Amino acid sequence: MTTFALIHGAGDGAWSWHLVEAELLDRGHEVVAVDLPSDDDAAGLTQYADTVVEAIGDRDSVVVVGHSFGGFTAPLVADRTSADLLVLVAGMIPKPGEAPQDWWENSGFTALDQAQYADDDGTAQFLHDVPPELAAEAMKRERAQSQTPMGVPWPLEKWPSVPTKLLIGRDDRFFPPEFSRGVAQERLGITPDEIDGSHCVALSRPKELAERLVQYASESQAS
Repeated sequence: MTTFALIHGAGDGAWSWHLVEAELLDRGHEVVAVDLPSDDDAAGLTQYADTVVEAIGDRDSVVVVGHSFGGFTAPLVADRTSADLLVLVAGMIPKPGEAPQDWWENSGFTALDQAQYADDDGTAQFLHDVPPELAAEAMKRERAQSQTPMGVPWPLEKWPSVPTKLLIGRDDRFFPPEFSRGVAQERLGITPDEIDGSHCVALSRPKELAERLVQYASESQAS
């Protein structure tokens, strides 16, 4: 049995993982998914990681999974636990000492043409392949994201010594595949795996995502 620690992105919460959680539980695994204190102006990335580490407790056989901005928190958690594997799902990949607010320009994201989605409420950019009722529920559950962590340098001096996977959505309109491939190669020297789906693949294709996570865990344990 593997414990999957699922870390949500900015403006989101543990609910975003609820369909993936159900799939993982059905497969006999354990899931830790918590709301980060991302709406608390007193909390930064260290406190985000504290929240997840406390929830993991003394569990072993842990796979840490970070979605989107969760990519800044997930390596901190993996570095502090007995994690077997770190998986970023459409995740941001920070450099040592890089503040989240600087990631966009440093990564080349600002050079992308996002204009076609600029006037949208977020559905067309993030949730375009999510069933309408589920997408509407996700929008209602959107949480405030404090700016407190954004100007603080990422605290690790190097990427944790934990095997790392990056899984990107072939239909991601926010972090298009060609962009994510370049960032992964430049920052981690890895080629990302790909899955059909949007930026919010945990809602659009939870079964497929859960199957991929279980596969990663099995491969990690066998190596």
